[in-house]
Amino acid sequence: MTMLEQDGFQGPHYDRFVEELVRYGISVLRGWMHSGYIFELVAQRGFGLNPHERDLEDLVTNSDLREELATMTIARALPRFRQQALLDKGWTPDGGASITTYFMGACAYDFPNEFRRHRASEARQHRALHQEKKLYTPRVSSLSIAQEVIGNMGVLDELEAIKDPRVQAVVALTLDGYSQDEIRELVDVTTVRAVEGLLYRWRTKAKQNRKGDSDDQ
Repeated sequence: MTMLEQDGFQGPHYDRFVEELVRYGISVLRGWMHSGYIFELVAQRGFGLNPHERDLEDLVTNSDLREELATMTIARALPRFRQQALLDKGWTPDGGASITTYFMGACAYDFPNEFRRHRASEARQHRALHQEKKLYTPRVSSLSIAQEVIGNMGVLDELEAIKDPRVQAVVALTLDGYSQDEIRELVDVTTVRAVEGLLYRWRTKAKQNRKGDSDDQ
């Protein structure tokens, strides 16, 4: 530590020190999150995060999430740790706590904000998905079109009779299970509504043709 102090807590020796400290900190934080101990620790410092069961389950099962929260927590804790513990001599060897213990205490103060940011982000994504689900209108499926007009095999037979190659492609792709947005790109139609229009006109004409054939018989 004397050498680091002489270098002003910067330079290659300090970089190696920080590298080891970060490696240690990530390992400990990941373990605290996995066990849930991190929430007890921050509660002792006055941060009542009140995690939901889903939050705890995510931290147990999602290794990437633990890594992300640990990395971001340490990234925010390091500058203040350097200033307060090292430059301002907030930590001393004879103070009763090791430098790693002091550092983990600093991380415990930054974890609550990182966890709140994560939880707020999750809430925003949940609201966005919920809104998207409410606004989403299911498109007419290939199966419903086939059943409504002449049955699946009948539609396949009708494909050869379609003179407009673009309409033929739209109907064929619909039967193959492509979404109307995918069809729009493949057939180079301007909008999804235009795809719907092509299908609607084809369906109407097909109904009329089938009705005419039935009347003739």
